[in-house]
Amino acid sequence: MQQYLESTEYIDWKNTEVLARAESLAEGLTDLEAIARRCFVYVRDEIQHSWDFERDPVTCKASDVLEHGTGYCYAKSHLLAALLRANGIPAGLCYQRLTISDDGDGPPFCLHGLNALYLEEHGWYRIDARGNKPGVAADFCPPTERLAFPIVSEGEADLPEIWAEPIGPVLNVLSTQTTYKAVADNLPDIQVVTANQ
Repeated sequence: MQQYLESTEYIDWKNTEVLARAESLAEGLTDLEAIARRCFVYVRDEIQHSWDFERDPVTCKASDVLEHGTGYCYAKSHLLAALLRANGIPAGLCYQRLTISDDGDGPPFCLHGLNALYLEEHGWYRIDARGNKPGVAADFCPPTERLAFPIVSEGEADLPEIWAEPIGPVLNVLSTQTTYKAVADNLPDIQVVTANQ
């Protein structure tokens, strides 16, 4: 479980500003689930999704997301993991593979970033602080998952891993693209292998 509590290059919760925000979000609370909910709502509602709000710069590190108040889903998940870890709540990164086609069915696909956190009462629980908008209503209500996007089309998938660190395809895009539009034109994807078909 220790890897899901560490401060790292991208989930840099020991950064002064990130730690201060984590402490302010936990103020007056002792219950870890209540602290987790407050951190989730903060990232979902107060950090603007780069595409929805047409915001630059492209952020990746939790501290940069906090500083600029914007990020793609991946970057927002890095900040949420940092805020949770700073409060002693194990948190990791999860991904979905979703279609981005205009008709909502089939290729092209991209990865979508979200989080899982560990709560003693519920075990691992996935949350999606991407940011709500018409048609997207993610929430924090353990043990029930309320994610931003359901898996509905062939080729889409909930990837089962809970990563302690961001995966390569995500880091590659966030570190090489310099505008929110460029990220949108180069969204990361991976191939999903399905056995026994």
